[in-house]
Amino acid sequence: MTWAARPDPARRFHDDLVGLDPEDPEARAFAEHLDRMERVRPMFTVEGELNGVRDFAESANRIGGLQRWAAWLLVVLVLLGAGYVIYGVLEFVMASYLS
Repeated sequence: MTWAARPDPARRFHDDLVGLDPEDPEARAFAEHLDRMERVRPMFTVEGELNGVRDFAESANRIGGLQRWAAWLLVVLVLLGAGYVIYGVLEFVMASYLS
């Protein structure tokens, strides 16, 4: 389900938000938090893993300060590790192919 097709969290959790203004940014943030906590994802599939990456990216964009830099560092380290592994595989394949 794409972000545009996802139902409005404020309407989904109407019973939990009784007495709160649906246009209040804090009430909407709380409804979005409830939506993230109760969302059911397909696990152990490519789609589930990509949703997890999207959730990580959205969380990293919401936070600030040291935690944001730590998330940035984690992503850079993962990309460097993936690049190192890909380089090693390509080197092995080319050495095997050329010999």
